[in-house]
Order: sequence, then structure tokens, then C-alpha cells
Amino acid sequence: MTHHLAVYDAAAFSPADRLIHAQVSYVYVPNRYVTQNMKHLITALVAVALLAFGGFATISAVQSSHKSSYQAGDRSSSTSTRATPAPSASSTPKATPAPTSTPTPSNVPASTPSSKPAPSTPAPATTAASAPAPTAAPLPVTGTYPLHTNIVSTTFWVGEIFNASLSDGSQVCSTYNGQWALQHTGVNMGTTPSSASGCPGSTYGGCDGVSSGTGTNFTCATEQRVASNGYFPLHQPKPLQNPFYLDLPYDDVNDSVAFAQRCNVIPWAAADNAKTGVNHCADSSYSYMKNAWVQITGPNGGVCYGQVEDAGPSSGSLYHDSAYVFGANNARPANKSFSGDPSQGAGMDVSPALNGCLGFAELNGDNDHVSWRFVDRASVPAGPWLNVVTTSGVTN
Repeated sequence: MTHHLAVYDAAAFSPADRLIHAQVSYVYVPNRYVTQNMKHLITALVAVALLAFGGFATISAVQSSHKSSYQAGDRSSSTSTRATPAPSASSTPKATPAPTSTPTPSNVPASTPSSKPAPSTPAPATTAASAPAPTAAPLPVTGTYPLHTNIVSTTFWVGEIFNASLSDGSQVCSTYNGQWALQHTGVNMGTTPSSASGCPGSTYGGCDGVSSGTGTNFTCATEQRVASNGYFPLHQPKPLQNPFYLDLPYDDVNDSVAFAQRCNVIPWAAADNAKTGVNHCADSSYSYMKNAWVQITGPNGGVCYGQVEDAGPSSGSLYHDSAYVFGANNARPANKSFSGDPSQGAGMDVSPALNGCLGFAELNGDNDHVSWRFVDRASVPAGPWLNVVTTSGVTN
């Protein structure tokens, strides 16, 4: 590195200046001195000056900061409200209230805010949990059809000969099935004489109970049913049709009045036509009543289900009692007979299986009371009444 030497003229300085410069090594040139360390001296002086200035500036800044902080501390109680106003009812539009369930009261002092920010609470409408979960479509409810309460019910059974001298005194046949006993049991012990008042030409021998005898001595009695075998017959082969059957006093096939009005009074007639794709209103070989399901609550409080397989009870020609069977005002049956209740006649007959399931007091009495209503097939729960289901139509 090349050093540039300063030229020193001793004659140009005062004695004091010469004394200072005498402490530095010089190279004498005629009438001039050249310093070797002049450059280093100047650099050192400049550094010292800069350090001194920086220290002064730092001290000034610290003093200014303390002063400003002190002044700001004095003003905090009077300016914090204006800087961060607290929410109040007047600051929120009434038309769109805040969605939070715990709004900040307007009387909370603004000068003492919480040291922690309040957790953000999303509005309920924006959360997935606020939307109701989709639910499956329910089955048809039994309440669709009117409830009939405190109705007297008697008991009848397939194969019973109630009164051989009456046209409707035998259960070897039903109003919907001329071969009811045969098709229900599969048993054939002969044919009822064509001269018989009830069920002429029908095959007899089938019995939903206890049978005995042959020919004109044939009898069919009822029996106590038990839950252990699903209220099925105890002394007969397994039935081919539903042992949970009943009747109601509306014959929509053989009663001329009932047949004429059936599509106007039977609640499910239109739906049945739509389901089958055929309008059966004028078809005398088709029944809207046969195989219909009924829910029954018995004296024991139990609820059992059965299918309509006959029409009755009735005295004479009252097989079109639409006001009672389909009415919504809990009307009493038009029939006044076959009842131990002096206030009303019997309004239903039930099978031995239903007699046992419903807890009737007597096997063949006339003073048990039930409540009942029609139900759609989809509303019938699992039970012994579904072990064998009757599906056959009208049979002469």
C-alpha cells in the first residue's frame, strides 16, 4: 500500500502547535516535515466524534420516550373510550340484532376491558348442527282411520254352526267365501245338503276349534287359546288362512245397499282402485272389505290385529251399517242384538285366536268390550297374526 505523506512547515505554526506535532514522528525535508500517521489521527478523531454524537442522541431518545410514556399514562383513562368504544344496544341496528346469546351489557365500563379477547361464537344459522337432520319417512299411522271405543264383541269361528235354520247361522261358509271351512283348514268331510238353510253345497268338516261327529251329527266347538303357540288351534292342523280374523256389519258384496255406496264410504276404495289399476266399484266379485286389517284393544289392554273375513254381527238385514263401521263420531252399532250390554248391541265378532290374544273373559260370551280401528297393512307390526296371512279374494 502506498502512503501519501503530509508536508509539515514548521515556520507556519505557533510554538504551541509545534509542541503538539512534536509528539508525532516526522520525516524532515528541507524546511518541511511529513507526517506518517496524520491519516490515522484524523480517522480516530472522526470516530470519537461520531461516538460522542451517538451517545448524546441515545440519551435524548430515552428521555423523550419516558416523558411520552408518562404523558400517555396520564391520558389513558380519558381517551380509551373514544379509541375503542364498547358495544351497546344503540350501536347495533335493531333490525339485525347480534346473533350471540350473551351480548355485552352497555353498562360495562369501557376503561376496564378484559385482558383476553372473548372467544368467537359463530351464529347458530351458519353451523351444520343447526339444520335438522333428515329423517326417514314414517309408516302410515293408525290414526288415519277413526277409533271406535267400548264396542261389545262376541266370538265366532270357522266351522261353527250357530243356527242351522238360519241362512247366516253357519260358519262353514262366509259372505265372501262359499268354501270358507274347506279353504281355511283343508279338511273335507262331506257337503252340506242343498236344502240346508245355511251354506248349502259348502264342504264341511273344517273347524277352527274342537270337532266331533260326522254328517248331521258333526259339531265344531271353540277352545281356549294360549300365547305359547301363537294362539293357533290346539287340536287341528295348522290353518291355511289367518286364524286372526273378525267380522264387521258391512257386506260390500251381497248387501245391495252396501254394494251401491261402498266406493263412497269405504276410505281406502279409491286407493285400492289406483293400486290395482282397475275400478272395482261395480264389480260384485270383488270386495274392498275382505282381508282388510283391523287393530283391536281388548279387555286386558293388549293390542292385537286381525283381518276382516265375514260380515256381522247383525239381526236381519242390517249389513250396511256405514255410520258405525266408517263413521268418525264413535257411533253405536245399528244392531241391537247378541249383547249382554243393555246400552248397545254387538258390533264385532272375533276368532278364538283374537279372543285369547285380547283376554276375553269368556270363550263364547256377549259382554266383552273392545276398541278398534282400521289400519293399513304397512302399519301392522310383527306378531302371530302375520304367521299366516289371508290373501284370497271373493269365492262362491
